[in-house]
Amino acid sequence: MDEEDLSRVLKAAGDTTRRRILTLLVQEGALRVTALAAHFEMSLNSVSKHIKVLEEAGLVTRRTVGREHFIAPELGPLRLTEQWFGQLKSIWELRLSALEELLVTGDQDDERTGTDDKPQDRGPA
Repeated sequence: MDEEDLSRVLKAAGDTTRRRILTLLVQEGALRVTALAAHFEMSLNSVSKHIKVLEEAGLVTRRTVGREHFIAPELGPLRLTEQWFGQLKSIWELRLSALEELLVTGDQDDERTGTDDKPQDRGPA
């Protein structure tokens, strides 16, 4: 997994407006930049800047027909985040399994030795 690509995807998807743009494109398919901008209370220039970040991350593609620019979703790069989160999940599950094993074997050790690691009451001093 390319760390720089993953960072670009996470940065692009880390912004609420860009996530809304992606969601809209997935729901409606390719849209003209002007039609896309109509869904947001910001300037066309601001929406274009968000689209540029999404393009750099590979999350959208641009197709030009005459003077119109159409933006379409490209969700392939999201596989990078899926792989990364999958790795984190695997590590976490291994740690939880190790903790569970420790708790189970620790309880068995206490039963065999008759200790429970609690302070003993020695009465008044």
